[in-house]
Amino acid sequence: MTVVGKVTGIQPYGAFVSLDDHIQGLIHISECHHGFVADIHKFLKTDQKVKVMIIDIDEYSQKISLSVRCLEKPFVLTPEPFVRCEHKHYWTNRKINEGFKPIQIRLDGWMKKALVDMESDNLKLN
Repeated sequence: MTVVGKVTGIQPYGAFVSLDDHIQGLIHISECHHGFVADIHKFLKTDQKVKVMIIDIDEYSQKISLSVRCLEKPFVLTPEPFVRCEHKHYWTNRKINEGFKPIQIRLDGWMKKALVDMESDNLKLN
């Protein structure tokens, strides 16, 4: 979805964009422009109106990721009229707190199996 917003603040890692009175998103520095961006201030200014594409909304934190890069023409000539931005979506859930527990539960079994396999390989070599 493409929307127009207003840059409300700029940090070294990206620019915050107000989409309306209650909704704000972030343009990460990597989504400001094609190629390397050393200084975000060269591309965006505070209070600037900017057309952005919504590329992700985190289901649990409700954080909105925005991109200007997706709306730019590519550096190289391609048969496509625009660059299609493909982003991996990682589904996260702050309500599930598994951490390393699944590894801890299985670790002893893995170690015993590895020792048996090593012992078996030693017997085959001798």
